[in-house]
Amino acid sequence: VSTQGTWGTSGQRKVGSPMVKFLKGGRVVLVLQGRFAGQKAVIIQNSDTGNTTHPYGHCVIAGISKYPKRVHKRMGRLKITRRSRIHPFLMVCNHKHILPTRYSIALGAEFKGKISLSDPTKRKASKAIVRQVFQRRYYAGKNKWFFQKLKF
Repeated sequence: VSTQGTWGTSGQRKVGSPMVKFLKGGRVVLVLQGRFAGQKAVIIQNSDTGNTTHPYGHCVIAGISKYPKRVHKRMGRLKITRRSRIHPFLMVCNHKHILPTRYSIALGAEFKGKISLSDPTKRKASKAIVRQVFQRRYYAGKNKWFFQKLKF
């Protein structure tokens, strides 16, 4: 049994073996740099090579800037809705500024072609779509880990 795999004897990668693409849409990541450092986010679109505006590997991420607070049975209906509100963010992020986790969220067609960060009005509409999707998932009880504040 060979223990080399796709690596050569000198420790360098063989030319014929392709890299595994793990930064795909739906992957949950942690933001490491900037205003939202330490927050959880999910990859919406990924670009490994870059483009003219961002000439480096980057991805569009949607995350939670303000997590929902705890609610109790004795709280009123209005207080519960306010405390369980989610405040999302949308941004283009360098691959070096995110840490991928083992978790992923099946987004499917929820964000397909609906997210645009080109101008402020489209960005605001996109943020509203993200808020609705996250809110629906939170109320349904899906992906509970994603909606809890990261403690580190």
